[in-house]
Amino acid sequence: MLLAVFAVALLPATATGAGADRAKADSRLDRALRELVAGEGGPPGAIAVVQRGSQRRVHAAGVADLAGHAALRPWQRMRIASVSKAFSGAVALNLASQGVLHLDDTIGELLPGLPAAWHRVTLAQALHHTSGLPDFSQSRAFGEAVVASPAHAPPPRALLSYVAGEPLRFRPGSAYRYSNSDNVVALMVQAATGTPYARALRRKVAGALGLRATRMADGTLLPNPFLRGYEQARNGSFEDVSQAVAFGGWAWASGGVVSTPGDLNRFVRAYVGGRLFGGRVQRRQLDWVRGHSEPPGPGRNSAGLALFRYRTRCGTVYGHTGSILGYTQLIAASRDGSRSLAFTITRQAPEDLIPRLRRAQTLAVCAALAG
Repeated sequence: MLLAVFAVALLPATATGAGADRAKADSRLDRALRELVAGEGGPPGAIAVVQRGSQRRVHAAGVADLAGHAALRPWQRMRIASVSKAFSGAVALNLASQGVLHLDDTIGELLPGLPAAWHRVTLAQALHHTSGLPDFSQSRAFGEAVVASPAHAPPPRALLSYVAGEPLRFRPGSAYRYSNSDNVVALMVQAATGTPYARALRRKVAGALGLRATRMADGTLLPNPFLRGYEQARNGSFEDVSQAVAFGGWAWASGGVVSTPGDLNRFVRAYVGGRLFGGRVQRRQLDWVRGHSEPPGPGRNSAGLALFRYRTRCGTVYGHTGSILGYTQLIAASRDGSRSLAFTITRQAPEDLIPRLRRAQTLAVCAALAG
C-alpha cells in the first residue's frame, strides 16, 4: 500500500517536470527564431510547426511580407525546394510497396531513351543519391537557360538533356553524391504508371493524406495566401523573389512542389511513421550511408532512400532539407511519426548563415522531442 501511495504521489511531479521541459524547449526555440531573424543576414521571416503527439504549436518570428508586415501562418503557401524529393520518394516507395515499381528497376528498363551509360542505374540508387548521375542544375547551360527564360521551362525530361553527354560521376552504388538529376525517379513513376507525375503525387500522397494546399507548381505565381521569399541585395535590402522563376518547370519534381508549413508537418509524420508504405520497402529505405542533405540538416547526417537521418544532442529524427531561391526548408519526425517539425525561413540561406540556421533547427528538434 505504501508503495502504491508513493507511486501515485510521484505522478503530478513527473507530469509537471515533463511540462517544464517542454515549456523550456519551446522558449529556447522562440528565442532562437527571433535571434535568427534579427541577426546579420537573417531571413525576413522564420516559422516552425512543432507537434508532440496531438499537441501542435506554431513558433514564428519576423514577417511573411515585408511590404504588408503580415504575420507568418502555417496555412500560407511557399516553395518547398528539395523537400519535394521526399514527396517523389513517397510516391515511388508507395508504388514499390504495391508492386507497380520495384527498387531494382533500372533506368534502361523504364526509360530506354535516356543515355545508355545511365541504363544500369536502379530506382533505389537514384533515391539514395548513389547513382552517379551528373547534376543538371550544376550545368552552366542550364543556368544560362533559366536566366534567359525564367517564366518558361522545357518539358521535365528535357532537363536531363543538359548533362546527357556527360559520363556517370562514379560506378552506381559505389559512392554518395547528392544530385538533382536523381529525380529521374519521377520519370520512372510516369513510365510505370502511364500517368503524369503530378497526378500520381496528388493521388498517392497529397490526396491520401489530406494535403489540400500541396501540389506541383504551375508557372511563376503562387496561390494566395503565401509566404514571400526574399534574397538580399548587395546594399543589404531584401528583394521579393517568390514569383521570379517557374520552379515547377525548371526544378520539376526535384524542387517544384508548393505546400504550407502545416501540410509539411502532416506529411512528414505520415512519411516517416509508415502510413504510406511499410515492411520490406521501409526497411530498404532505412539503409543508411554516409552523406548529408542539401543544405546539411541538424546534427550528424546520414542518407537513406529519399530520407535523411539527423542525430542531434536531443535525439534522432528523420526527414529532408531543401534550399531554393527565396526559401530554406527542413522537415523531420521521430521514427514512429508521433513527434515532428516543419521549419521554414524565407530566404535561401547563404553559406555564412547555415551554422546559425542549423543551431536553430536543432532547437526545433529538441522542442519536438521534449518531455
